[in-house]
Order: sequence, then structure tokens, then C-alpha cells
Amino acid sequence: MSLPIFLIGARGCGKTTVGEALAAALNYAFSDTDHYLQHVAQQTVAEIVAQEGWEGFRARETASLMAVTAPASVIATGGGMVLAEHNRSYMREHGQVIYLRADAAVLAARLQASPQEEQRPTLTGRTITDEMADVLAERDALYLHAAHHVIDAMQSPEHIVRQVIETLAQARAS
Repeated sequence: MSLPIFLIGARGCGKTTVGEALAAALNYAFSDTDHYLQHVAQQTVAEIVAQEGWEGFRARETASLMAVTAPASVIATGGGMVLAEHNRSYMREHGQVIYLRADAAVLAARLQASPQEEQRPTLTGRTITDEMADVLAERDALYLHAAHHVIDAMQSPEHIVRQVIETLAQARAS
């Protein structure tokens, strides 16, 4: 049985793009917890947060993580999935966790190049560059704690996929 692969990291690190390509390369299913959550709720993340607050959204996020976890799957998680200790433990215990790590400036540039504000409400009300620096300062240790492997996400999606596959093969061999 092939364990699921959980992709974690901040908004803009490439979890969905890399996840879809990685799933195709491995012949795995692909799920995105934010997309699943929005489909079930029939609302955007911004609408859920407006109605239920971040606490309500985070509860839905946890339920989505558990709902999409399956063998032979790649799961792109929401950037804040690691905020809850039970989510970090769940992912570590049920699969391989890959942290797609990128600098705040790179993340901000990616988010500015393809904005999706209706799905990605601001966490702080600050500029995206300042917000990404704050988010990484707050969450980097949590991403590192949750991750089995850290991959440099400041390269092409194709290169990241190859690196993830090589890293997982090396881990299985050792």
C-alpha cells in the first residue's frame, strides 16, 4: 500500500501545481484540501471566513484533510494546515509530508502574478510581500516540524517533482 504524500507550505509555493504533476508522474490520485472544502461548502474560502471566522474555516480544513486522505494520493494542503498540532501529527502518521519551501519574496511575486483574492483572503491586511514575510516567520518552524522532507520550491515545477520523487525513493531505500 502506497502512503499518501502531503504537500505543505505557504500560499504560492506550488502545492497545487506540483501536486497535480507529481500525482500524474506517480499515477496517484490528486486532492487539494482547499478545493475539496470549497466544493463541499459551496463557498469560497473568503466567504467561509467572513461567515464563520478563521476558527470555523480551520475546523472545516481539518475535516477536509481527513476526508481526502487515501492511499496512493498526493494531497495539496492549505497553507495554514500546520497551525493545528493535530493536523501536523495526522499527516506525519498517515503519510509522507513534503514541505515546499520558498522565500517570502518569491511567494509574494508568484501571488501577485496570479492573484486569487476571492480564494485567498488576506491574513493581515498588509501588502502581500509583508504578509508573506510574517506568515513564514510564524509558520516556518511548524512546516519544518511537520515535514519528513524539505524541498526547495524556488525552481520549476518539473524540477521539484523530480526532486520529490528522488527524495522519496532514497527514503524508501534507507
